[in-house]
Amino acid sequence: MKKLFVTIACAVLAIGSMNAQDLSQATETYNNGATCLSSGDFEGALEAFQQAYTIASSLGEEGQEVADNCKNAIPEVSLNLAKSLAQNDDIDGAVARLNSTVELATEYGNQSVIDEAKALIPQLLLQKGNDLLNSKDYAGAAATYKQILEADSANGVAALRLGMALGATGDTAGAIEAFTTAAANGQEAAAGKQLGTLYLKNALASLREKDYAAAIDEAVKSNEYSESSTAYQIAGQAAQLSGKNDDAIKYFEKYLELAPNAKNAGQIAYTVGALYQTAGNIEKAKEFYNKTLSDPTYGPEAQKLLDALK
Repeated sequence: MKKLFVTIACAVLAIGSMNAQDLSQATETYNNGATCLSSGDFEGALEAFQQAYTIASSLGEEGQEVADNCKNAIPEVSLNLAKSLAQNDDIDGAVARLNSTVELATEYGNQSVIDEAKALIPQLLLQKGNDLLNSKDYAGAAATYKQILEADSANGVAALRLGMALGATGDTAGAIEAFTTAAANGQEAAAGKQLGTLYLKNALASLREKDYAAAIDEAVKSNEYSESSTAYQIAGQAAQLSGKNDDAIKYFEKYLELAPNAKNAGQIAYTVGALYQTAGNIEKAKEFYNKTLSDPTYGPEAQKLLDALK
């Protein structure tokens, strides 16, 4: 029995000695991490703190203080590492590290780090998307903006830029959907301008293809988002060419209201006068022929018609 007590006592002493050695190692590793941190070596600091935490947390109460210090330090260091990667233009690496940071901060209960990391992710992805968009890598930019929207469908800026990228790739339907999302999430003015430009391009293409109905429809939509004299001119031309003279007059008159000093204002005014004359509205015809008189090309012909209408 006496030998048994001696054996147990020796075992307890051995365990105590082992714990002391482990605590010393955990403390030393933690201090190494602090040294790395002070020198800006975030990767080294993170590795050291994680190692120290593993050792200290296995020691129970004896290692609690070191473990708690590591738990506080690890999410912060991981966040700083992500920021350092971003500053060195490693956006993909920074985003990956931020996602890891969120996991670590969640595990260790650091809400402020969670919030900051989650806020930084879309900012960095937006920066990456903008760089790709500016370098005309439209497919890459679109993929990046979609990544942002997958996490936050109400990110109006990402939706706006996605529309620009998709529009550049020729995905008109996707661009319209993205701009519509942007308009619903704080980017109404910018998205409206983009939609106006997009529909205007479509209207011009339809006019060239002699799809006059589509040209009118798209020009009207363009003006709904961003009114322009060009859209009215396209609509007027398409209406005239499709025999819809009343609509042509309406659109051309709006064109002249918005662009009274345009180079082709005399030509448009002469056309409106001729359309009114065809419709039998002589007074309106005279009104627009008179507006044409100063035009060197159409003025002389307008004068002849005015003389004939007296």
